Amino acid sequence: MKDIPRLRTRPLKLGKIRIGGGAEISIQSMLNVKTSNYPEASQQIKRLISAGCEIIRFSVMDMEDAQAISTLKREFDIPFVADIHFDHKLALAAIANGIDGLRINPGNIGSRSGVASLVSAARERMIPIRIGVNSGSLPKELLAKYGHGKEAMVEAALSHVKILEDLGYYEIKISAKASNIPLMLASYRELSRRCNYPLHLGVTEAGTLISGSIKSALGVGILLEEGIGDTIRISLTDDPVKEVIVARQILVALGLRKGLNIVSCPTCGRTRIDLIDLAQKVEDAMQPYADKDLTIAVMGCAVNGPGEAREADFGIAGGKGEGLLFAKGEIVGKYPEEELLAALVKLVRDSL
Repeated sequence: MKDIPRLRTRPLKLGKIRIGGGAEISIQSMLNVKTSNYPEASQQIKRLISAGCEIIRFSVMDMEDAQAISTLKREFDIPFVADIHFDHKLALAAIANGIDGLRINPGNIGSRSGVASLVSAARERMIPIRIGVNSGSLPKELLAKYGHGKEAMVEAALSHVKILEDLGYYEIKISAKASNIPLMLASYRELSRRCNYPLHLGVTEAGTLISGSIKSALGVGILLEEGIGDTIRISLTDDPVKEVIVARQILVALGLRKGLNIVSCPTCGRTRIDLIDLAQKVEDAMQPYADKDLTIAVMGCAVNGPGEAREADFGIAGGKGEGLLFAKGEIVGKYPEEELLAALVKLVRDSL
C-alpha cells in the first residue's frame, strides 16, 4: 500500500474500531430507513456489512428509535452511531441501549446540565462524540461575523468542542462538511492545524451517484492524499451500499487500502464486443472479492489488450464475438463472447 504520511491525531475507540492515531481509515455509511423499523433496518445493515461498511450511523428521532438500538446490537457486531439533534434525553436513551458513538452538537442538544448528564453517561464507556458541522446550518452570529467561509466553519466546530473540553471529555471526532469543495477543503485543513482530534471526512449534499462520487473523490481524496482524515462517509442520493463501494474505491485508488481494482479501457472504433455491458457485469461478479488485492482488466481489443493490461492479475480482451482470457499478461484461453464472464469468474475463483 502507498505510504502517505498521516497527520497524527488523538486515538479513540468506536466499538471495536480504532479511529485516529494512525489507524486504518474506516468506512462509514448511514441508514436511510427509520431505525425502529426493524425489518428494513436489519436488512439494510446486513447489506452494508456485506459491502464492507465498518461503522453504521442512523437517526434517532424518538424513543422508539433509541430503544431499537439494543435489539440491533444483539444481532450485529458492528459499531453503531446515533445521530441526534436538539434532545439530550434521546442521547441518554441511546447510551442506555448500548450505542457505540454519538453524533451531536452539544451547543444545541439541550441545557448545560443536560449536556453534563450526557457526558457523564458517555464517560462510563468512553463513548466517542462526533461534533458535526455543516455549511448549510451555521449559526447566524458566525455568518454575520465571518461570512460563509472556513472561519465560521472552524469556529462553529471548536465552540462545540470547548463545551465538552470544559466538562473534561476528550473522546471527540470532528466533521466540517460542505457541498462546496474549496470550502470543505479549507475547513478541514484549518481544523487539522488547530486541533489533533480525529477528523471524519465527507462532502455533504454531494448529489446523485455520478456527481456525488466525483465531488467526494475530489474533496475526500485530496485531503487523504495530504494525510488529513481518519474516517470517511461518502454521501450520495442513492442506495447507502453504493456509498460504501465508492468509499472503498477511493481508498484503493489512493493506495491506502488493498482491495479489488477493476480497470477497463474506453470504447473506440476497434471495439467489436459489448464492452460496456461486459465491464459492468465483471464489476458486479467480482464484488465477493472486494477485499482481495486483485486487479481485473476488461479490455476491448484482443490485439493490444493483454499487453496493455499486463500488470493485471486476470483479465479479458474482447474480439469480434469472442475474447481472450489472460492472467499476468499471458493468454490462457479463448472463449465465445457469451462465455467470457463465466470463464473469468471461474479463473479467479480457482486461483484464490
